[in-house]
Amino acid sequence: MSSPHRPPTLIAVAHGSRDPRALPTVTALLDRVRALRPGLPVRLGHIELNAPLLPDTLDALPAGGDAVLVPLLFGRGHHVKHDLPRAAAAAAPRTRVRVADPLGPHPLLAEALHDRLVEAGWRDGPATRRHAGVVLAAAGSRDPDYGAAHLPGGPGPTGGIPALAALLGERLGGVPVVAAYASAAAPTVPEAVRALTARGRTRIAVASCFTAPGLFATRSAAAAPWLASAPLGPHPALARLVLHRYDRALARRAESAPPAYASV
Repeated sequence: MSSPHRPPTLIAVAHGSRDPRALPTVTALLDRVRALRPGLPVRLGHIELNAPLLPDTLDALPAGGDAVLVPLLFGRGHHVKHDLPRAAAAAAPRTRVRVADPLGPHPLLAEALHDRLVEAGWRDGPATRRHAGVVLAAAGSRDPDYGAAHLPGGPGPTGGIPALAALLGERLGGVPVVAAYASAAAPTVPEAVRALTARGRTRIAVASCFTAPGLFATRSAAAAPWLASAPLGPHPALARLVLHRYDRALARRAESAPPAYASV
């Protein structure tokens, strides 16, 4: 187990991408996390495509240690519900591993999305509220929990990607925000753009709900009729949210002490 003077390691779990910009972007995010919490051991593991892969990161931990996997993912899809708990179980009993909640939905995420839209040229105000609409572009998943408006009861967050769209809409002063997906789910980003156009919205932006650049982020941005925000990357609110998910996982462990490999 972790030393009383050394907190459990935070392992940020990124999906991985062939885009050469992805790894530097995720690394910059983790540098910001380290700056916010000096002394916290922070490591990176990828699900696929980039090194280090998550099993290698887990294998490199000292025997008898503690770790929390914080997915840099935004909904409860297959990776969060199956791949990460499986990796945590494989690391036991050598290492005690917890799986934290995905990043969304959360007000800090809506803050980061709003800021990225402003950086891309969005201007809050009455004219924008009358004419604009936003497509919240996320990766997508075939798992029904990922895009569910209401998740089944349990310890995880409720609301899925549509709930995050609602949070962003509130942050934007009531501008309509439609959740859409780059893969494996409907509506697609172009379909959501058409739906907002049919509602009389003439300035439609795409808010990129991606941690780092990659194929899905690029494809989603290309579908924007007006402006598209950059991936969230090392946004300060995203770094704070990573630490919030880490802290929440540890608090749940202290309260309930579930099996070491259980998702929290």
